[in-house]
Amino acid sequence: IGAIAGVVFLAWIATACAPGSPAEALLNDPAALKRGELVYAGTCGGYCHSRSNGAAEAPNLFDCTWLHGGRDEDIFRTITTGVPGTRMIGFGGKLPEGEDDIWKVVAYLKSKRSC
Repeated sequence: IGAIAGVVFLAWIATACAPGSPAEALLNDPAALKRGELVYAGTCGGYCHSRSNGAAEAPNLFDCTWLHGGRDEDIFRTITTGVPGTRMIGFGGKLPEGEDDIWKVVAYLKSKRSC
C-alpha cells in the first residue's frame, strides 16, 4: 500500500506541476489575443462560425458546449485536424504562423466565451 500511495502522490505532483496549455499562457498577451481574433475572423468567423454568441451554420464557439472536447488540447486538435464528414477542414499547416496561430485562436475563444 505504501508503494501505491507513493506512486499516486508522484503522479499527483507531476499533474499539479505540469504547465498549462500554450493557450493559457497567451490569455495575458494582448497581441496574441488580437492575432487569434484576426485569424478567427478570416478563417472561421468569416465563413461558418459566428463571430459572436449568435446563430450560425456551424457550432457556437463562444459558449462552453464543445462537440469534440472542450479542453484546450481538444480544441487545438479539432482546429488542426478538422472533423471528418463535416465542412470543418483541418487548418494544421495552413496558417501563416502554423501551430502558434492555432493556439492563439484557442486563446481568443477562451477569452471571449460566456459560460
